Amino acid sequence: MSKIKTGFFCQNCGYESAKWIGKCPSCEQWNTFVEELIQKDTKNKINGWKDYKEVNRSSKTIALNEITSNEESRLLTEDAELNRVLGGGIVAGSIVLVAGEPGIGKSTLFLQNGLSLKKNIILYVSGEESEQQIKMRADRLKLQNENFYLLTETSTDIIFQEI
Repeated sequence: MSKIKTGFFCQNCGYESAKWIGKCPSCEQWNTFVEELIQKDTKNKINGWKDYKEVNRSSKTIALNEITSNEESRLLTEDAELNRVLGGGIVAGSIVLVAGEPGIGKSTLFLQNGLSLKKNIILYVSGEESEQQIKMRADRLKLQNENFYLLTETSTDIIFQEI
């Protein structure tokens, strides 16, 4: 019987990790890890050890010209530079992961943009800051939005339940 498990593989050098990491320890490239399925065969045991060498990746090679592209609808923010960086705005239903040094304004940038999108229902999820810290920042920005909701949580299960 085989078990299905996932692993994270560096797309640059093939390094495998049990969890996602930002910088590959092998080739030292940033943001190259993708999650892939691993099939572990539990029948093949040698001296009581499971043989985990067989890897079944779900991705398949495909020619770029065989892929059809669709124009995705995008949500424009009031920040033209943010829209440009995101390829013309935020794609509906997408998740945007922003990384950078502490204190450079990531949270402020997205809080400000979320509060300015008054025609949309916004869920702002923070895994680091408290509700009070975010409220104080919103008060400093002097922005309000009746459709803006806040969730301070790190558990993806709870976040998905709230969504």
